[in-house]
Amino acid sequence: MTDAGILSERAIILAPLGRDAVIAAKILREAGFAAEPAGGLALLCEHIAAGAGLAIIADEALKTADLQALSGLLSRQPAWSDFPFIVLTQRGGGPEKNPLAARLAEVLGNVTFLERPFHPTTLASVVRTAIRGRRRQYEARSRLDELRGLAATLEERVSQEVDARAEAEENLRQSQKMEAVGQLTGGIAHDFNNLLAAIGGSLEMIEARVAQGRMDVVDRYIAAGQNAVRRAAALTHRLLAFSRRQTLDPRPTNVNRLIAGMEEMIRRTVGPSIQIEVVGAGGLWSTLVDPNQLDNALLNLCLNARDAMPDGGRLTIETANKWLDERAAKERELSPGQYVSLCVTDTGTGMAPAVVAHAFEPFYTTKPFGQGTGLGLSMIYGFARQSGGQIRIYSEPGKGTTMCLYLPRHDRNAEEDEASVVPAEAKPAGDGEVVLVIDDEPTIRMLVSEVLEEHGYAVVEASDGPSAMRILRSDVKIDLLITDVGLPNGMNGRQIADAARQGRPELKVLFITGYAENAVVGNGHLDKGMQVIAKPFEIDALARKIREIVEDGS
Repeated sequence: MTDAGILSERAIILAPLGRDAVIAAKILREAGFAAEPAGGLALLCEHIAAGAGLAIIADEALKTADLQALSGLLSRQPAWSDFPFIVLTQRGGGPEKNPLAARLAEVLGNVTFLERPFHPTTLASVVRTAIRGRRRQYEARSRLDELRGLAATLEERVSQEVDARAEAEENLRQSQKMEAVGQLTGGIAHDFNNLLAAIGGSLEMIEARVAQGRMDVVDRYIAAGQNAVRRAAALTHRLLAFSRRQTLDPRPTNVNRLIAGMEEMIRRTVGPSIQIEVVGAGGLWSTLVDPNQLDNALLNLCLNARDAMPDGGRLTIETANKWLDERAAKERELSPGQYVSLCVTDTGTGMAPAVVAHAFEPFYTTKPFGQGTGLGLSMIYGFARQSGGQIRIYSEPGKGTTMCLYLPRHDRNAEEDEASVVPAEAKPAGDGEVVLVIDDEPTIRMLVSEVLEEHGYAVVEASDGPSAMRILRSDVKIDLLITDVGLPNGMNGRQIADAARQGRPELKVLFITGYAENAVVGNGHLDKGMQVIAKPFEIDALARKIREIVEDGS
């Protein structure tokens, strides 16, 4: 037997009177057991804590002893352990006649009483029984350790499986993301190659016909090139809508009134085979959105509904006030609160769950080739999210589809806002006003300047913030500041405008913005005398916007 085995099965003997401890140890050793006397109760506790098979205690050692330490030691035993004791009593000293024995039975728990005098064989037999019981406890401990090891191994394997699954899911998401990006870039490349071919071909034909002196046919190529530019602008607009970076002009809007203004056009667009029903909620709240973009979104939804009902059907446009609690808002990925809903329902073919899952991805379409760009729903999704809202699809194959836009309630009344706007007469011609044009792109700066000069404005140019600030801090008269938002050398267009207004508080400002700078100019919330126009813009639209700012100052 190893040292550890001997230690775990040894008998600790506490018998302070006479030679009882020595004699008991000798008997046990002759019977093949390890035995060790203990000089007191404290030492007995230390031996038990270090490792022992049982303890043999003479009852006189416990009569007046404080058993608190021994009781505490036993109470801290692990679940598998029930340490055995043999108490040596005087004749007739069992628990049925001896109050001390009854007390010891309660404190010690697993205890056997052996009356003295006893035969050596009897002591050896009792000890052997106790050791056998102790061994079963050690076996239980081993099985528990094995189970703990298996549990730890299982936990580790489960953890590894969970990690592996999470990694696989992340790889799948990344793969799907890259697939979507590939689909997006492929669609963009395809459409823009077509548009570039149209623009480049038109310019080459114009150059050739001018060289031939055939000016009478130039107009058709100019028109073709301009049409391609407009199509490219519409494509970038849809992409920016999907990315939630388009330039919006949000205003308090009554959605019921907006629908009423579009109803006749929608009826003409979807055709006579589709019955249209408009259900407008009474007392509908206002919402702060770009009304032009909401027009486009509603028309797109109605066109999709029409395409889903090739044999005719019913199209319902419905509005409602919605209170979304924590659960309902979470389901729609919104913050709890008040929303205006605009739902378009058709009785068409419906969509399978797999189609719904991809419906908002750019360039994803189930329509035949050439009948859809796959950007309509992605544009609506981006517009809704950029406006602080959401769009959800509820569809069942063979029964129809409901598309619901959720837009945040706005406290301001749309009627009051519309009443406060006094339309200004557009006068594209200037009257000698001085305009500071800031743009780091020389071609754009040249075109804007020439348009301004052609319309009667005096122009001062700057290519970045520092050079513009030198002009603004001088005595040069400036009636209007036209600035790109994204500029090099440390200052963007909004920072220049704010700095300029410290010295020129009445200065009017027109921001020219692309996709990323919308937040910089305030997401449509501009100071008085500031307006924004999005690239690309038509020259006439720029001239009208400038005249509007110069005359109205708002």
